[in-house]
Amino acid sequence: MFRKMRRFKQQLTDEECREILRSQPRGVLALAGDGGYPYAVPIDFIYDESTNTLGFHGAGEGHKIDAIRRSDKASFCVYDEGYRNEGEWALNIKSVIIFGRIKLITDTDRATDICRRLGHKFTDDAEYIENEIRKNAARVQCLELEIEHMTGKQVNES
Repeated sequence: MFRKMRRFKQQLTDEECREILRSQPRGVLALAGDGGYPYAVPIDFIYDESTNTLGFHGAGEGHKIDAIRRSDKASFCVYDEGYRNEGEWALNIKSVIIFGRIKLITDTDRATDICRRLGHKFTDDAEYIENEIRKNAARVQCLELEIEHMTGKQVNES
């Protein structure tokens, strides 16, 4: 069902892909939008290795939520900051592309866990995170993307 990578010599290992998911703060979530047009939105995420899922949070309504309700198929792209070899202008970038099924989280404990883990990805201030959860939990919609297929590769911009 999913294509094999054409440029297999640039393919990252599964562990390299997981490291990018652990280390990067955000990516681009792509959904089937209005009128059949793709809808892609930059979004913060957490990677849960134990469940092989990605977690997100956002508003409880809007284009993203409407798209998910129409189709649970999604793609997510993450890439690192890259590096340059000494004396070269071209950036070397590692990227991961995920395909899977996305759903709205209705379990309050699971949603709170996603929000808490997202908060800790950006700050160690536990008091701040708990205060934000208390103030905003009722308005937040958490999402979970179950990874069905994942590939990664390293490319050079030259």
